[in-house]
Amino acid sequence: MKEKLLKHTGKTMLSLGLVVMLLVTTLTGCSKNTTNTTAQPSPVPTQSPASSSDEVTFTAGTYSATVTGMHEMTVTVTLSETEILDIQIEHQETPGVGEPATKSIPAEILETQGLGVDLVSGATLSSNAIIKGVTDCLKQAGVSEDGINKLLAISKVVEIAEDELLTADVVVIGAGGAGMAAAVTANQAGKTVIVIEKASKMGGNTILSGGALNAVDEGSETALANKDSVENHYNQTFNGGDQAGDPVLVHKLVDNAWAGVEWLKSLGMEFYDGVFTVTGGMWPRAHKPVEPEGTGFFKTYQNYLDTHDGITMVYNTAAKDFIIEDNVVTGITCTGETGNTVTVKANNGVVLATGGFGRNVEMRMKYNEVNKKWPTLDESIPSTNTSGITGDGIIMAEAIGANLVQMENIQLLPLGDPETGSLSGNIEHAVESRIFINLEGNRFVNEGGRRDDMTLALFEQPETKMYIVMDSDTYPEGNEKNNFGESIADLVAAGRALKADSLEELATLMNVPAENLIASVEDYNRYCQGGDLEGQTDSFGRTLFTDTDGVNNGINDAPYYAAVRVPTVHHTMGGVQINEHAQVIDTNGNVISGLFAAGEVTGGIHGTNRLGGNALTDTVTFGRIAGTSASEFVRK
Repeated sequence: MKEKLLKHTGKTMLSLGLVVMLLVTTLTGCSKNTTNTTAQPSPVPTQSPASSSDEVTFTAGTYSATVTGMHEMTVTVTLSETEILDIQIEHQETPGVGEPATKSIPAEILETQGLGVDLVSGATLSSNAIIKGVTDCLKQAGVSEDGINKLLAISKVVEIAEDELLTADVVVIGAGGAGMAAAVTANQAGKTVIVIEKASKMGGNTILSGGALNAVDEGSETALANKDSVENHYNQTFNGGDQAGDPVLVHKLVDNAWAGVEWLKSLGMEFYDGVFTVTGGMWPRAHKPVEPEGTGFFKTYQNYLDTHDGITMVYNTAAKDFIIEDNVVTGITCTGETGNTVTVKANNGVVLATGGFGRNVEMRMKYNEVNKKWPTLDESIPSTNTSGITGDGIIMAEAIGANLVQMENIQLLPLGDPETGSLSGNIEHAVESRIFINLEGNRFVNEGGRRDDMTLALFEQPETKMYIVMDSDTYPEGNEKNNFGESIADLVAAGRALKADSLEELATLMNVPAENLIASVEDYNRYCQGGDLEGQTDSFGRTLFTDTDGVNNGINDAPYYAAVRVPTVHHTMGGVQINEHAQVIDTNGNVISGLFAAGEVTGGIHGTNRLGGNALTDTVTFGRIAGTSASEFVRK
């Protein structure tokens, strides 16, 4: 086994061996060389496609297909009679999320002249869409299903690399929001850090989020105007989770939330002024990053890596087991990209930050049986999560005696894309400005309420579908973008949103009774100026009718917009038990020495229902705590 000691120099970790070169871009979306922080694989010879591709011929020409990844994209393929000559993709995929797939997938198809390419980890939707687009173009060029199958069988050949031993002060498992917060914090404390990530890039679930982060800057004009406080944030978080969260952890979350925002700003991250109410957030305290989705977090972390030594990113490497010596967790064993064994040892602590299990259908069905809260969580229910969120870290921790808490607490959102389950295509900007309408044209729930209440109500609606309905107040020009960086004009053009100059016309596009839609809108509008009307209250108990400026004149300014949504698995509140220092607790109530955890892999903070906007607060707050605790840990 080859051993390397990573010193505080920031030097590139050498190749893990002869492995596939994935041509992925950095999260900064530019051509800057980042080899000082990223383990780069080496190219290998590809399997010769001659024996298969000789049997597949094309009608020469240029063909196009429109497909949907996270967003709509157009794939254009140029062919000779025997070769794929070029692949061009017009897209709006988010940098650091789907955008890397738009480069690596076409490059590998052109290199191998086959379709058996590896999906880009964390960008499954985009990867599959690109392959589908190329496949559609090939079918237009006369390729039969048999020919497509032959091309699918052509892929790269990978040689198994040499086993390796890596060492640093702090080892972090997972390069999502919590993991990167821990890594940067540990490095700021003067420690060398290795981050192990099974995907090909950093991001995790955080990069797919809407980016909203709850925090109260107590005493600020904004908090005073909204009558908000840290204590209010605590009460809503604790009570919103049915008082099932650990009060100590909840206090830790809200008490340190604003410090987390200030820390991010100190690293260069930008936020818009003001706050808003995210779905299920219960109060206007969510801060919105300038960059779309969760990309701002990782541009910030990547910039830190580019300007500081001592953090080594090891991608395409999956952690498998903890190493325990003298009852102390001292490292992990991993499977590298080529199937080789990579052993990673920590001089100080190990941080577990691998996320939840929203993409593990078997796990979520198993734990849903505990309280049977949801009608079903089988494969028919999609997820907002990236494909790698499969509970790996929870399983690893359980194997060494970690206590798992509240695993049955699984959160769904009523805001999933009907095709993919993702949050993309969601036209809302804030709770106050929209309503939910079922396929009968009626409101059916308090749209400002808890996420579980809204989603359970959606399960009871026809076809388990609803429309978000709003007017042009948020989109006065039509080129404005939603929280996911998509313009409303593009969503309408793609058929993912509907636009009409009257409610009658909108009802026709939605295929709902116009009289019901109009009555629902009129009823909502009555409360938009002041809440109650002549002693009456909203029939669904809604109280959020005004925006952060105290103004909302209702849904009455044409054009009007609507977009269909379905239930989608969003967050798993259960996981590894931790204390206020992010130390992992075993089944006997004792600390597992040397092991710390943060983010969605943990349980016991959010209780039965997580407030919207608290997840990213969790990643930053407890990521920083875990990074500090791991840095300070000294073996006895």
